[in-house]
Amino acid sequence: MKKLLLAALALTTVASTASAQRLVMVTHTQGTDPFWPVVEKGAKDAAAAVGADLEYNFAPSGDMSDMAALIEAGAATSPDGMIVSLPDADALGGAIRAAADAGIPVITINSGLESSKAVGAIMHVGQPEYDAGVGAGDRAMAEGATNALCLNQEAFNTALVDRCTGYFDAMGKELNMIDVSNDVAQIETRTAAALQADPSLDALLAVGPHVCEAAAKAVAAVGASVHLSCFDLTPGVISLINDGTVAFTIDQQQRLQGYMPVIALHLYNANAGMLPGGNINSGPGFVDAGNASAVAEQAGVNR
Repeated sequence: MKKLLLAALALTTVASTASAQRLVMVTHTQGTDPFWPVVEKGAKDAAAAVGADLEYNFAPSGDMSDMAALIEAGAATSPDGMIVSLPDADALGGAIRAAADAGIPVITINSGLESSKAVGAIMHVGQPEYDAGVGAGDRAMAEGATNALCLNQEAFNTALVDRCTGYFDAMGKELNMIDVSNDVAQIETRTAAALQADPSLDALLAVGPHVCEAAAKAVAAVGASVHLSCFDLTPGVISLINDGTVAFTIDQQQRLQGYMPVIALHLYNANAGMLPGGNINSGPGFVDAGNASAVAEQAGVNR
């Protein structure tokens, strides 16, 4: 009897392995932003939890046509689901729509909330970026910011433009944004040049964590006195908050952007289309001097 039970268990294990869902994830990181490894970790943690196979891809070039090609290549393997960030719906929408039309359930994450449904995705996991920008602008203005500049590392990314736009709309100002690139040295150089060109600037919004850290160096190098606020968490950003250099950062809990779509696709495939009743907002939330220490160990790991 014991041998029979062990044999049955072995057969069950083999069957379970053979039927494991296979998911493909494609994001727009270039491999330089510390934000995305946390998203990848969340996705892999969820895949391990439900016994799914996960393939994670990105285009180091940062070129949207290269990302579209990765989406097309992933769809060609007929996975059980795809998870795709959507920073540029014009460039990526066709590839995502083709995957959806081929019967592959697609969940968009991070960027592209407003375009998700239109490109054929079944849901979106991320934060409402414009609203997050409004929250940042309201708070910055309350803390004394009057003449601001937004530092955008991905000019093509509609989500980052939405952050900047919301920030200035909250202040009742025209959008004032520059492209600082994703290169840390360039970010520091371009931020310093902007501060020197306009000494009346008294606030900066950095829409990425590495941008925040580089901007802080530029502010120190120029000797400017500005209100610096940011998006997302790293140990460096936490340190800057604790020493008073950064006023606050917006936390979008990016691990959820990797974890939740894997779980949602698992349920969708295993339970005849089961889905949450709407998109999942992973943020926004404020991290400042009052709670930075409480989340410090999570920065760069789970959020």
